[in-house]
Amino acid sequence: MTATSQHGWIADPGELLRVRKGFRLADVDPDATPGYDGRKKHGRADLRAGTDELAALQERLFAQSRVDPSTPAVLLVLQAMDSAGKGGIVRHVIGATDPQGIHLKAFKKPTPEELGHDFLWRVEKEVPAAGFIGVFDRSHYEDVLIGAVRELAPPAEIERRYDAIDGFENRLRDSGTRVLKVMLHLSYAEQRSRLMERLDRPDKHWKYNPGDVDERQLWPRYMDAFQTVFDRTSTEHAPWYVVPANAKWYARLAVQTLLVGVLEDIDPQWPSATYDVEAEKRRLAAT
Repeated sequence: MTATSQHGWIADPGELLRVRKGFRLADVDPDATPGYDGRKKHGRADLRAGTDELAALQERLFAQSRVDPSTPAVLLVLQAMDSAGKGGIVRHVIGATDPQGIHLKAFKKPTPEELGHDFLWRVEKEVPAAGFIGVFDRSHYEDVLIGAVRELAPPAEIERRYDAIDGFENRLRDSGTRVLKVMLHLSYAEQRSRLMERLDRPDKHWKYNPGDVDERQLWPRYMDAFQTVFDRTSTEHAPWYVVPANAKWYARLAVQTLLVGVLEDIDPQWPSATYDVEAEKRRLAAT
């Protein structure tokens, strides 16, 4: 991942954060900053420095797709417990790109119409087109995480969904979509602090949901559910990356670097002109 050479990284986050066989979520320290040798001020500076690189790569990807329909798409899946920083990733990382090449979807509680279909029905409609970066703020994984923890579906149905997800992500790969799945790993104590801040600040009251306290009471079950997700769905074609998220600046920088790495691997190119450039210069100069 060549992007790391342009930032304060001492090791490749794509290797350090990737979920591989034997991974245990309980072993990940949410306070850690794996692979990064710097403090908050350095991380923020590197995040700003990386915005130009990300924006340039994203523009090239979108431009290439205007003339080459086989241009890959990228799908960034963000999963986390409440207040872990998904919105901050969208604002501070994705917000640096050209919105015309971004497809953002935040999946909420299914509507009655959506409940009348298979759980992937609403997800398949939001898959990014060629040349787009799609961002799922929560995703199809809600249907195995909440479904299992809250027992919203029987165990046999949850098992079926794991297989359905693997098939779905295989189809994405076959269609040329690169899938980048990120779990922002927040500690139990840090979540309390962030939720309390929302209650302490009137300008944050709108972000607070009383149901978040109910979900906190199920924290161990959610951690077990995430572990099962990683065990069942971190594959070669669609691996998971677990990003420690107690330090917001690190989480944003890590996701930015992972995304830049995917785009560098695609290596999109500016499309060649389909007209005579010199002739157009003469015509324009004459007006």
